Amino acid sequence: MSSPAPTEEKNNAVTGLEASAAALSLNDSGAVSITAASAATTSGETPVAETPVVESSSETKTPTATATETAEVPPHRSHDPNNNLKRSDPFQFGSRYLNEGDDVFEFNAWDHVETDESYREYAEQQIEKQRQSPVSDFDKNRFNSDPAKWWNLFYKNNTANFFKDRKWLRQEFPILSDVIQADAGKKVVLEIGAGAGNTAFPLLAANQNPQLRIHACDFSKKAVEVMRTQETYDTAFMQADVWDAAGDVLPPDLEENSVDVAILIFIFSALSPAQWIKAVDNVSRLVKPGGHVCFRDYGRGDLAQVRFRKGRYMEENFYVRGDGTRVYFFTTEELEKIWGETFEIDNLGVDNRLIVNRASKQKMYRSWIQGRFTRKA
Repeated sequence: MSSPAPTEEKNNAVTGLEASAAALSLNDSGAVSITAASAATTSGETPVAETPVVESSSETKTPTATATETAEVPPHRSHDPNNNLKRSDPFQFGSRYLNEGDDVFEFNAWDHVETDESYREYAEQQIEKQRQSPVSDFDKNRFNSDPAKWWNLFYKNNTANFFKDRKWLRQEFPILSDVIQADAGKKVVLEIGAGAGNTAFPLLAANQNPQLRIHACDFSKKAVEVMRTQETYDTAFMQADVWDAAGDVLPPDLEENSVDVAILIFIFSALSPAQWIKAVDNVSRLVKPGGHVCFRDYGRGDLAQVRFRKGRYMEENFYVRGDGTRVYFFTTEELEKIWGETFEIDNLGVDNRLIVNRASKQKMYRSWIQGRFTRKA
């Protein structure tokens, strides 16, 4: 199965973590467009204002600044490092809190922000409109019967440069740093929904473990072709294969109980609800007892869900994008129930973020769910 289409992360090309460094807007299909107009400010860098050049002449004298004029102007709060702290702990989901009295448009992004009443009302109105104009039965069958077709078209139109490398993953999931250490020993990492390799290749680049083996699997034949043609594709450490996570067979060259870490980043949402049980069963067959699953996906009420228009609603919280790929929006309760039978839920949290466009005074609520699960004995 492939990772998501042009919505936030895989357009999470700006994942939740990268989204705060850009102003985002979504079109009717849920696709994200990104502008870096205020990225410098968000990253803590102080923008340098251009100073007009004044030609000097014998008749022009430079005025002498008064003490008041030369007094240091305090920096804007968005430039203060204390307001732009780098996170050190996984599942912390940022440390910029929106408190009462704060100007919401002072920063590009705020962490841990719950939606306000007006947004909740707006979201429910939009979702009710979606329910009233669902995908036709013919199109529902068309999109559900051959999802591989749509993912192949997606990767045909959006090659390896479409998504950013997920270098943030090792901070969110420290186990991924552990397996690439020189003394880690034999480790097998399986990425499910690998897409163009935006997780596998950064891991490979940072790897110091001579006994690491990365299996990068995707539903799309085209995505696998993209991975295999990359200059950094090294068959000594990495193997890319076509594999359906909800199919009846295991990936090539992988046996039951052989995987130390499985990675599912924005891929579970691309499955239909009818496929969840089979997919989790396949993952539990592959991951060894005590092995781990690193999980991140879309949360219920995310702006990408609210922005869908007529003819995209397949069933409750399940949609088809304009490019034919599918997406579901989860709650933590659903995921606990889905994964909890065969995995211990070590962490499962919601990353709620308010992204603002300070120029247009637009507020955008994003919601992602992140989890770490351990295979039960």
